[in-house]
Amino acid sequence: MPKPKPMPDALLEAVALRFRALAEPARLRILQHLLAGERSVNDLAEASGFSQAKTSTHLATLHVAAVVSRKKLGATVHYAIADPVVHELCDLMCARITAQTRAGARAVSGR
Repeated sequence: MPKPKPMPDALLEAVALRFRALAEPARLRILQHLLAGERSVNDLAEASGFSQAKTSTHLATLHVAAVVSRKKLGATVHYAIADPVVHELCDLMCARITAQTRAGARAVSGR
């Protein structure tokens, strides 16, 4: 396998920004609700159980990291997942953690 080329600092920062945005469970919960499609801030706050202010703060972080897009419709702001790779990344990580958890449980039970 060929040795990968080092990433430039600007690219490393962009990758780190995106991972930092995804490193908060509250933001992952909000993203779960966006997987079904575009939603308003109020809808996301209600669905996630967070206040509107907390939801807006998390959405702003996700927006800065280019994870979600937003558009204003009248007095309401709607958000959607901006990068479809987010779906793949979440699926990949969830599948990996599930497999590791099952393997650990089998090891403990001796099966």
